[in-house]
Formats: sequence, C-alpha cells, structure tokens
Amino acid sequence: MFQIFDDIADPSVGTERARRLREELRRRGLDGFLIPRADEHQGEYVPANAERLRWLTGFSGSAGMAILLLDKAAIFVDGRYTLQVRDQVDVAIFEPKHLIDEPPVRWIEQNLVKDAKLGYDPWLHTVEAVARLKAAAEKAGATLVAVDDNPLDAIWTDRPDAPATPVEPYPIEFAGEPAADKIGRLANSLMNDDVSAVVLTMPDSIAWVFNIRGSDVPHTPLPLSFAILYEDGRADLFIDERKIGPAARAHLKPIAAIHARGKLGPALDELGARKATVLIDPATCASAIYDRLAEADAEVKRGTDPCELPKACKNDSEIKGTRAAHLRDGRALTKFLAWVGTEAPKGGIDEIAAAKQLEAFRTETNELRDLSFDTISGTGANGAIVHYRVTTATNQPLRKGELFLVDSGGQYLDGTTDVTRTVAIGEASPEQRDRFTRVLKGHIAVATARFPVGTSGAQLDAFARMALWKAGLDYDHGTGHGVGSYLSVHEGPQRISKMGTVPLKPGMIVSNEPGYYKAGAYGIRIENLLVVTPPSMIDGGERPMLGFETLTLAPIDLNCVERSLLTQEEADWLNGYHARVRDALTPGLDEATIAWLKDATRAI
Repeated sequence: MFQIFDDIADPSVGTERARRLREELRRRGLDGFLIPRADEHQGEYVPANAERLRWLTGFSGSAGMAILLLDKAAIFVDGRYTLQVRDQVDVAIFEPKHLIDEPPVRWIEQNLVKDAKLGYDPWLHTVEAVARLKAAAEKAGATLVAVDDNPLDAIWTDRPDAPATPVEPYPIEFAGEPAADKIGRLANSLMNDDVSAVVLTMPDSIAWVFNIRGSDVPHTPLPLSFAILYEDGRADLFIDERKIGPAARAHLKPIAAIHARGKLGPALDELGARKATVLIDPATCASAIYDRLAEADAEVKRGTDPCELPKACKNDSEIKGTRAAHLRDGRALTKFLAWVGTEAPKGGIDEIAAAKQLEAFRTETNELRDLSFDTISGTGANGAIVHYRVTTATNQPLRKGELFLVDSGGQYLDGTTDVTRTVAIGEASPEQRDRFTRVLKGHIAVATARFPVGTSGAQLDAFARMALWKAGLDYDHGTGHGVGSYLSVHEGPQRISKMGTVPLKPGMIVSNEPGYYKAGAYGIRIENLLVVTPPSMIDGGERPMLGFETLTLAPIDLNCVERSLLTQEEADWLNGYHARVRDALTPGLDEATIAWLKDATRAI
C-alpha cells in the first residue's frame, strides 16, 4: 500500500519521449498538445494506464498539466508541488510554472503562434476547462483541436491495461440507505427540475448511489464507470462487464441495467434523438460527453452533480461507521506515536521506516482495506513541504531537535480516516513550541465553533488563522476538506477555506488542519476530522446553532505546547479531549502503550 517513489530516472528518458511525441504531433498536423493529470472521470486518483503526465515528464503529483509545443514545453503545478516538480522533471525540457500564478491559459496566449493547432483529448478535460482553453487559443489567433485518439497513447508502447477489478456490493449496515431509495430521491429531484436524465461521470457519485465499491484506482474504493439516471427512476450503468461478478450482478439487477462502457456514446445519441433535457456538471464532466450530447441535439442543462450534496451529508449509519473506524484507527496511530516517542530519540528510524511502521500498526487491525492516501512522513525541513512524498533520495533520519510531521489515513469498510500529528523528537525549541501552540489555538477555535445555519466554511477559516495572524504568520492551504464514507478522502462540496462557499450541513465530515511551515526548517500541522452536528439552542440564545463533534482520537504532543499561550478555556478543551482519547483507546491497547498514553494525555 505505502509506495516508495524514486526521483525521475535518467532525464534522457523524458527527452526521448518528448521527441517521439513531437514526431507524432507533426504526423497529425498538430503544433502542440495538452497533457493533463486526469482520466475520463476527472478524479484525484487515476489508474496506471491514465498516468500520462507522469509517463511523459516524471512528475508524480496529484494535480498538474503539461503543454508540449514543437519548440518548447511547460509543466504547471500548484503550490504543493513547486519543489517536487524540479526534483522529478527535466526542467530543460519542461519549464515549471505555477498553476495559479502562471496558469496554462496565460501561457497559451503568450506562446501559441497565429494559426497554430493545439490538440487536446476531450475525454481528459472538463467542459469548463475546455471553454477557458479555447478562449486562450483564440486570443492567440490559434485553434484548439479535439483529437479522436490520444497521440501520447500511440507512442506509449508499454502502456498498462485498463483496470478490471471486481465490483463489490456495499453492505446496507454501512451505507444506511438502499440504493433504490437513493435513485428514487434523485429521480424526484430531476422531475421537479424538469430534467429528463443526468449523466454521472464521477465514480464516487456512482459508487454512492448504487451502493457499490471497487479498487480500480489507488487509495479510493472506486469502480470506474459512467451512469445515466432518468426522471422515471430507471438507471443505466456503463462499466467493463469483467468487473461484474455474480454478487454484484445480483445486487445491481433490481436497480440498474448494466451495459459495456462502449455503449455510453449510443445512449447519449438516444437522449439527443428524444430531444431530452440532460443534466451535466460542467466542472467534472468530460468535454467529450457534452460534445456528443450537443451534436445529438439534446438540450444540455448545466448544474451540480445531484449526488454531491446528499453524499456529503452522512446518515446515522455512516456516522456510526466512521466513529468505529476512528476508534480503530486511533489505537493504531497511538501505538505508532508511542513507538516514535520511545524509539526515535535513540536513532535508527527514518521517514520510510516510520511510514511502513504506521501502516503495519493499521494492518494489525485486520480491518484495513487500503491507505486513504500516500502517507506524508516528513522530518525537519521535509516537514515544511506541505504535500511531501518521501523517496529513497529524500529519505531522512528522525533526529533529536527536529519536528516530525506525519499525515496519514486508512480506508476501512465502515469509514475513511485522515489525521495529522506533529511530534518533537527530543525537546522542542521555544520557537517550535510557540508556533505549534498557535496552530493548536486555531485548531481548538474551529473544533469549538458554534455557528448558525447557512454558515459556510469560508466564514470559519479565519478562526483557524487568528493566533498565527497575530504573530504575522499564516499558511497557504485550506483549513479543511470534506471526507467520504469509505470513499474519497477529499470530498466536496464542503470545505473550510477562503474558497469554501457551500453552507455546512449536519452530517458533513470535514477536516480541521491548520498548520505552519518554516521553509528549510520544519512543518507543523494538527489535523482531526469533525462531523457537523444538528442545530441546537445555546442557553440564553435566540437561534439554533450548528457545531462540530471531533471524530479523530489520538494524542496531541504536549511536549510541543507552550501552556502560557493557551487560555484556560483552551487548556480545558485540550485536557477534555485527551481524557476522551485516553478513555476510548485504553481498552485493547497493550500495557506499555497504555502507560505511554497516560503520560501523553496528562492534564496541563
């Protein structure tokens, strides 16, 4: 599960692949080509056969795009990967650019020559993205050209096969609602909106609505597929039928007609022939699907994936399951923290060994299905890289005087976890304790927030930053993201960030992860998962207020806390949280870990 990635091999490999792709483009009469880090479903994780950006450039991050012209090329990554991209990519071929500050559209405007033809695979770009790219090409006097087949695939001679892992029915005890009821709810919403059908392209939406899971991509239990839901309650599932065994077929037969993936196109044509009104989400739907519907004369309606919001608002069974998952996961993480606290000061532990040991403790639960993402295991300066991924080249020993940051999670049948802890190896410095405590104050401010119905994550984001702002400090990532129920560890539409405009609703799970990063020195992040609680009245209040229940159970390193910076109310929260952690986790732990936990959760 935990993968160790080496830095890019001989740069001449990238040089040769770029040369071959340029030859293929010339053969096709194209002057350039777009290579996004995406598959047909636009998800965070992609199968091996869709890792085109990595194959061409060596970049292994979860977001990015390359543009290859006949005489120049660039690769665009966000702030998480500005250091990583230079380690992995031959920058003599692909010039690194910041995805936000120097976006691809601006580069296209400045670098495409008049009458140039820039190719793109319409299956790998969303409707919204293509509109922006077309406008940029036109501004340069050039043309964006959709290709019928991807030219990169023509030169990737050892490209892996598409995944065909089995689909599994998801037990109702964890799903909490029959698939037929979910489909019925969605059908009613389509009817109320005068929509004939919706095309679902996001595999997590399809997994949720049909109560199925799979393993086609790393770390997220998804069966890659497409679906069409109709206003009359019918459903079509388009999937590689090799994935459908007897149990999955018996589960799906009452709720959906199963078709080969190749039948999606004709089904879209049929909707057009009926002049149907078809809903697509332009932020996630591949341009190829929109183009096919439009060419077939369907009335295409743009809107949000109707599964997104109900999927995000967890039902009682899903919340019960995630509580159980966090209890199990908390014991594994506490064993790990005890091991680090005891063994790391002696020397001999490095970042890779730590990540492997953490996974081993999770595996001992006999319930772990997968990690929920590649573990971030960074000590010292590596901890300051927000989405650091250890490689054999970057691997560092855990040294006394350093802070060690570990961000990790597990996929269990009953829930998905994501937790970050930062611990001092030996004694923390006064500066480290100051910064850690300011991050902790922000974490507590979010955890204890009470807020009226209609409040968005953007309105809470400043709570997490205030103590840092008072010292002239900040962090460059969002404070929290949504989390699925044995689904994606990054789930919308909810988030706590400056861009989080969706109101928080009861049952939504979000992370609470403020941080601080001193480049070249250390990183700090404290992350728990929270679930939004139903509205209730505060004594003497006039309006019902929402709040949060903390799901994650694991000690926060008291050796990094500067008590004088905490108010009594904040100290009471920390002591209460630690008492809850100790009481919940002690049953089932070994005596040595219990002894360590008692000290780690002592009252301050």
